[in-house]
Amino acid sequence: MFVSEGMSDVVLTLGPGHSLRDAAAAMWGRRVGAAVVHDPDAPGPGVITERDILEAVAKGKDPDDEYVSEHLTANLTFARRDWSLERAAATMIDGGFRHLVVVQGSDVVGILSMRDIVRVWCGAGANCDVPASAA
Repeated sequence: MFVSEGMSDVVLTLGPGHSLRDAAAAMWGRRVGAAVVHDPDAPGPGVITERDILEAVAKGKDPDDEYVSEHLTANLTFARRDWSLERAAATMIDGGFRHLVVVQGSDVVGILSMRDIVRVWCGAGANCDVPASAA
């Protein structure tokens, strides 16, 4: 199975000047955990995640006075449509993040979350042996 089979090709996008509250409201409204941020002054797209917003609020930042551009996920990793879902999942686990922006050339064509991967695998009847220690 491939990233193209699990990704959403409808991507929530925000600008760098949106407040964290605006970002949270947009993500909540769309029921997604991340948004792609397009900043014309940046070399490429960024991502703001629910974790980024949660971290800012936990550190006492005012979500009305803090902007998306100040809280983007660092060291963004991109995926391609033709990656296997196993490769995407391994990349997320190794990097400690739950979303991958899917690109074709320099264009954003989708986003893939860990939830998307689980949904596809469960829908396909994927299964694995559960170790006795986890049962």
